[in-house]
Amino acid sequence: MGELFDGYKSSYGEVVERSIRFSGLRHDFFLMAKSDLLRRLVIERGLRHGGAEVRALDIGCGIGSLHPHLDGVFDTLNGCDISEQSIMRARQNNPTHAYHVSTLSRLPYEDGAFDLAFASCVLHHVPPDCWEAFFKEMQRVLRPHGLACIIEHNPYNPLTRLAVFRCPFDNDAVLLSSRTAASLFQIARFAEIRSEHFLLLPTAGSFTRKVESWLAPLPLGAQYACSARA
Repeated sequence: MGELFDGYKSSYGEVVERSIRFSGLRHDFFLMAKSDLLRRLVIERGLRHGGAEVRALDIGCGIGSLHPHLDGVFDTLNGCDISEQSIMRARQNNPTHAYHVSTLSRLPYEDGAFDLAFASCVLHHVPPDCWEAFFKEMQRVLRPHGLACIIEHNPYNPLTRLAVFRCPFDNDAVLLSSRTAASLFQIARFAEIRSEHFLLLPTAGSFTRKVESWLAPLPLGAQYACSARA
């Protein structure tokens, strides 16, 4: 899998743009929606309670496309990926963050190193028989009561399925529902599991965000976030 994404280190953004062009939206729109969601989770889940610092890990960060949109959200941000070429590009693009090459079976960090670990549109590339191990590794690198978040494509949204079909590096994708993600969190002994769907409407206005929040429990949005306590 690492070799697959090595081949897209210089063209990743362009390939994603082509796969979603039919929607009339740019890739940055989706990145900003994810960064807004993570920013809100940090607050709503109390990670900054008492002025605490937030150490975050992006698992499967690729070339770090999301990271410019996360300025100020965390005190430190680390990223890891199994694609060595992608990590080299991430380091060039985001020199203030720390990046490491990972393996599929183990993350290159000590136990309890982070307050938040998230994986954005990564798990559908991981073989299903490795999903449980993936969640257990997230558990391992989190401090007690730290937060894990999975952001994934909603398999029940037809436009999402079309975008995945059009994306060449999604040929191996196995989409999983929010219910499956929640079940994997349960197996890994996480607690306080919550799911919400987002990216239902193609605008970023405050009223649109409010409508999406009302409909978040329903499997309508293009993507969903499932978060849980370690």
